[in-house]
Amino acid sequence: MLGGRGAGKTRTGAEWVRALAETGAACRIALVGETYSDVREVMIDGESGLIAIAPDKLRPGYEASRRRLVWPNGASAQCFSAEDPEGLRGYQFDAAWSDELCKWRYADTAWSNLQLGLRLGERPRQVVTTTPRPTALIKRLMAANGTHLTRTSTWANEANLAETFLSEITAVYRDTPLGRQELYGELVEDTAGALWRWSMIEACHVDLAPDMDRLVIAIDPPASAGAEADECGIVVAGRCGEIAYVLEDLSARGLSPLDWARRAVAAFHRHGADRIVAEVNQGGDMVEAILRQVDPAVPVRAVRASRAKRVRAEPVAALYERGMVRHVGALAKLEDQLVSWTGEGASPDRLDALVWALTDLMLGARAPDPTIRTV
Repeated sequence: MLGGRGAGKTRTGAEWVRALAETGAACRIALVGETYSDVREVMIDGESGLIAIAPDKLRPGYEASRRRLVWPNGASAQCFSAEDPEGLRGYQFDAAWSDELCKWRYADTAWSNLQLGLRLGERPRQVVTTTPRPTALIKRLMAANGTHLTRTSTWANEANLAETFLSEITAVYRDTPLGRQELYGELVEDTAGALWRWSMIEACHVDLAPDMDRLVIAIDPPASAGAEADECGIVVAGRCGEIAYVLEDLSARGLSPLDWARRAVAAFHRHGADRIVAEVNQGGDMVEAILRQVDPAVPVRAVRASRAKRVRAEPVAALYERGMVRHVGALAKLEDQLVSWTGEGASPDRLDALVWALTDLMLGARAPDPTIRTV
């Protein structure tokens, strides 16, 4: 099932699993989400999850130590995280529910391992519920002979959604190609005028990165703080030889200055980075001061944007075209921003952080400040 945000996809998947389990049509089911937390909090315990929709007498119980859900008739559903594709090995099922497949970081590997385990019963079957992105995997599944495709929009579930959610999401995505994806569940291919194309993104995915010669944390701080503030762009990237690797997208909305500084400094230490690169157009010396409040010794390079965002982004997009950038796993929100931004509309904070990181690593920035790295 393809659907927009808030379109009731979770309930659709849960109702399908519930019917199989309660009737005994499937006895061993796989529940696969982006993370273990997503499986538990959304697919099982969420308002539209498996426990919430079950009648009292048929309600399954969750066994936390075994990460599985068990129905009174003996049917069971095992939980898996797409971030741990190897965790699917060794199990076997007669049914599976995969939620938000297009957000899975290691989608191809996790999906392949899941298919190898669907081998029980006369008719193994599975359902996928996701907001679509034009990945090779989802396009392959949509074109498969055995696939039954349904599609629904955010507005189909309008009666169950808060007015503030609908007004906010409409304001963000109105009249944009990404809005067709996020609101109407459409599979949107390349956006006219965007610097990045889906073919470039698909070609750059790898599962693992080598040891880095250099590694930086790049920050694009928001101009304000609070729930209504823009996202703070935080991207982790490194360089090995002539290839750059984007390791993590830690961007988030609603962070206070101290929060985004802590997040960036924590990533600096976790990855053993060489320095933090921070845009200071909005905060000037205050940006560096906040970072040093968290860690006085952290190396910081302040950068100031003197050219338009699109002009700064063009050389970085060219690196992708030349095959000089890799993404370690799918970075869904960052990649959606890359392929949809045309130079107009909302500030692309994730994209900006990426541009600063790859400019520092690959486009002739000054030599790194002296640092000590722990081996």
